[in-house]
Amino acid sequence: MSDMSREQKKRQLRSRVITPGKPQNQIPQEDREEESQQVHHKVKRRRLILLALLFILLSGLAASFYWYQRYYQYESMSIGWERQLDREGNFTAYEKFGSNLLRYSKDGASYINAEGKDVWVQSYEMKSPIVAVNGDYAAIADQQGNNIYICDLNGCQGVATTVLPIVKVTVSAKGVAAAILEDNTASYIYFYRKDGTEIKIFIKGVLGGNIGYPLDISLSPDGTMLVGSYAFIEDGSLKNRVAFYNFSEVGKNALNRFVGGFHDLYENSMVPRVQYLDDIYSVAFADNSLSFYSSKDVMSPALITQVPIEEEIKSVFYDNTHVGVIMSASSGEYDSRMELYKSNGDKVFDVEFSYGYEHVDIDDDMIFLYNQDSCRIYNCLGILKYEGSFDFTVSKITKGRLPNHIIVTGPQAIKEIKLH
Repeated sequence: MSDMSREQKKRQLRSRVITPGKPQNQIPQEDREEESQQVHHKVKRRRLILLALLFILLSGLAASFYWYQRYYQYESMSIGWERQLDREGNFTAYEKFGSNLLRYSKDGASYINAEGKDVWVQSYEMKSPIVAVNGDYAAIADQQGNNIYICDLNGCQGVATTVLPIVKVTVSAKGVAAAILEDNTASYIYFYRKDGTEIKIFIKGVLGGNIGYPLDISLSPDGTMLVGSYAFIEDGSLKNRVAFYNFSEVGKNALNRFVGGFHDLYENSMVPRVQYLDDIYSVAFADNSLSFYSSKDVMSPALITQVPIEEEIKSVFYDNTHVGVIMSASSGEYDSRMELYKSNGDKVFDVEFSYGYEHVDIDDDMIFLYNQDSCRIYNCLGILKYEGSFDFTVSKITKGRLPNHIIVTGPQAIKEIKLH
């Protein structure tokens, strides 16, 4: 090979070498851009793969949690925390209040938080305390007495004093309370602000009058609507009607605030209980049916649907989204049947069972059937989640802080129980 050829090859090799600190203009611009794009695409592809894997992982976790919540059955339990109580007299009861518990007796009431500690304590003296709860407000009244304590999560906000004996009480989620009072000739529904002062509105009813005698009442959460069940006499027969009243500004345009009544539905039945579930939906519990109403038009409440019930009704229960009923089962294999409905009357499930329960409550997505020493827990799909017994007397069961936690209360103890 000639010297000239060797020199040419050396120059070619030197031209391809990149010297540090010198411009890299020896590499064509198009090649550098192509190489940069390839690196960018590789990084982008890796990110997409990582995001896809993360999405699959999260979807799997969500699916597992969904399955766990709906279908997993707990088989055992353990105690998280426990609080011993000093028993006050022979009567102690509990109600769900806010997200925790209201404990009340003849001598006073207390709000108990998720750790079992008293947030506040209110003393009083009552012969027969009754309680109504709506959201973060509670009304504690002395049945056949004259005092109503109106409380929220911070304590007692006011005390209403009545002239006539109290029969029943209801409260709104804003603290407005209403009470059925009676004397020897008539019954009256009076209204009170949360500070206990009387609102100058009342409804008078007599069994033989146009309105009738109130069997039960319920205020809507916003306090503007009231539904009542009234017994009245027509043509010598005792009958029943469900009536709606509007106490907002627009309700002033209605005679006596009356905006709707239904009596043909209850030709052969009585309605011992009515309940506003939220500001729109309400339900009337008759002895042979469930009637679902809508107050979307506040000046003209309407019947959504009526569910006939042929069997004997054993229990009813509800919260702000669901209504349940337990009746005698028609088949011979089980002795009870439970049905659950949405607040608009749509049926969710029905399930048959045999269990000697004494109480039934619904708390969010959990349905508790229980007696003094055992319980059954269903979810809102009708799936049995847990059944077991306790070694202490049970008064109330509510949902705990976590999905698998429950709060079990009794006359002398409160326990947080974890289900496994």
